[in-house]
Amino acid sequence: MLTLRLSAVPVCVLTSVLFLSACGSTSKVDETAGWSPNRIYTEATEERAAGNYEKSVTLLEKLEGRAAGTPLAQQAQLDKAFTHYKAGEQAQALAAIDRFQKLHPASPAMDYALYLKGLVNFNDNLGLFGSLARQDLSERDQKAAKESFESFRDLVTRFPDSRYTPDARSRMTYIVNSLAQYEVHVARYYHSRGAYVAAINRAQTALADYSEAPAAEEALFIMVRSYDALGMAQLRDDTRRVMQANYPQSEYLGKGVKSSSGPWWKLW
Repeated sequence: MLTLRLSAVPVCVLTSVLFLSACGSTSKVDETAGWSPNRIYTEATEERAAGNYEKSVTLLEKLEGRAAGTPLAQQAQLDKAFTHYKAGEQAQALAAIDRFQKLHPASPAMDYALYLKGLVNFNDNLGLFGSLARQDLSERDQKAAKESFESFRDLVTRFPDSRYTPDARSRMTYIVNSLAQYEVHVARYYHSRGAYVAAINRAQTALADYSEAPAAEEALFIMVRSYDALGMAQLRDDTRRVMQANYPQSEYLGKGVKSSSGPWWKLW
């Protein structure tokens, strides 16, 4: 009897395991199976609006496959990029945009794709378009800002009449002014530490790359002060003449270098 009971146990266990395995192998039902492409798009949009970005992306991926070859599929790709952008997933957003550009180079929505690419790389926490706080543009931020500028410039050049072009122009101006002001901020820092050659180099970078930016005025004055500190009278006087010719009413001509205690990001 003992032997019979022991041999019966594995049979019960095996039966239970098989039962559980069968239950576990049952695939989930696709809730979108009977949905029209338009309904999937609507649901994805609503999920994004509610902040459910992951679910929104999942729905958009389903839509992309189900509506392949249609304008709605292209819209799904762009919406997926925008959803990643809203979720703060920069790398995924850029990858989605790059994929769209490769698959649909002649798409009528290319202007939006370029605009969105510029937005993804645009840092709006440094002044004009966001909360003002004292920050420095890190090397990474500079790279992203320059890539943002290139996307906006591509948009403005290729699609001058696009609805997105006016805002892109404004953001380009902001980027140029911010990058120029950063170079001047660094030049001012070097000057305050007595590193006059380094100050001159950074000021020259601002002038060479962003000659039309408001920060060019201070860049020239930092050069005047640095040449003076180095005893390079000829270069000091030449630079001062350039400054007087371009900024005859400049407040810097009668004052010292701006205090670094002020907010360097403030736009004129």
